[in-house]
Amino acid sequence: MVKIATQSPLSGGSSVQGEAIKLGAQLSLEDHKAEFEKLGVDLQLVPYDDQGDPKKGVANAELVGADQAILGVVGHMNSGVAIPSSVVYEKYSTVMVSPSNTATEVTDRNLKVVNRIVARDDFQGPAAAEYAVKTLGAKNVFVIQDKTAYGQGLAEAFKNEAEKLGAKVAGYEGITVGEKDFNGVLNIALNKKPDFIFFGGLYGEGGLLIKQARDKGIMVPMMGGDAWDSAGLVDIAGDKVKDALYSSIAADITKTEEGKKWAEKYKTKFGKGPDGYSAYAYDCMSVILNGLKSAMAANGGKVPTREQVRDAVRATKDFQGVATKVTFDGKGDNTYAKVFIYKFEGPAYPGAMISEVAKK
Repeated sequence: MVKIATQSPLSGGSSVQGEAIKLGAQLSLEDHKAEFEKLGVDLQLVPYDDQGDPKKGVANAELVGADQAILGVVGHMNSGVAIPSSVVYEKYSTVMVSPSNTATEVTDRNLKVVNRIVARDDFQGPAAAEYAVKTLGAKNVFVIQDKTAYGQGLAEAFKNEAEKLGAKVAGYEGITVGEKDFNGVLNIALNKKPDFIFFGGLYGEGGLLIKQARDKGIMVPMMGGDAWDSAGLVDIAGDKVKDALYSSIAADITKTEEGKKWAEKYKTKFGKGPDGYSAYAYDCMSVILNGLKSAMAANGGKVPTREQVRDAVRATKDFQGVATKVTFDGKGDNTYAKVFIYKFEGPAYPGAMISEVAKK
């Protein structure tokens, strides 16, 4: 038996996206089960709930490491959880492929086990700023961030690029994950009279910020990052979500025939449409299983070691997934990763894709 784990928040404020990661990975594993049975391998999925909490992620990573049958991990959702957890995976040589971690530190530590298939914050943040300043003509931006590795990193990348492009940063304020009342920060924004608001943070706080800003009469464009790429944002913000923008590391896969078919299959299987990260988690699992297959072939058809799987995954080149093509560079970043800009046209998820940015 070979097990592949998932680590994502299955409870708490980001559980909609965490569940989507688990289900996307599950679908890929099930699609590959018969192929591996022919090779004499019984594939099993082991989902872990990291609760979006670094301590829980690390504790789970120790459990993953202790189970010798686990040869890879799809996860995490939050960069702040992935960073400490990946230190544990490195100790056990257990490969990790992330469908959503964007913080630069995730891969900049040059760990052999860490890979991601999505764009980094130092690509996503500037792409969002460029859209705000060059396309929308923002001149006076207000930036809010949630003090997490993800939110702060993204907000700083946005802020620095906006300034570089000639916009003035009217304010840079922090909030705390779990807060519900954003009167304080929104009153500051109201006084600064910005023409654009950017939030680096999760959909739970993002949805409330949108709602409370609109209720206060702040009607300027509001934008978040890829953590807003979720039905969860619409559930919280309701009608007020109209015209909100988000930069995402996830393409709208329904734009292709193959992607449409995949989304239908996902919906039939799970009774709900895919979330932003679903297809990326599917691709992460497929990349791990492709590495497992290569490592088995090089190992005379026998189940390989964790080190062999780790090295085979890092050697991934021109792998065509459902959502993205994948080639890992020496750090584990995907050279094909892109950033997409979306806009909510009403209280329905997903927003409409209005721009696509490839790495220059």
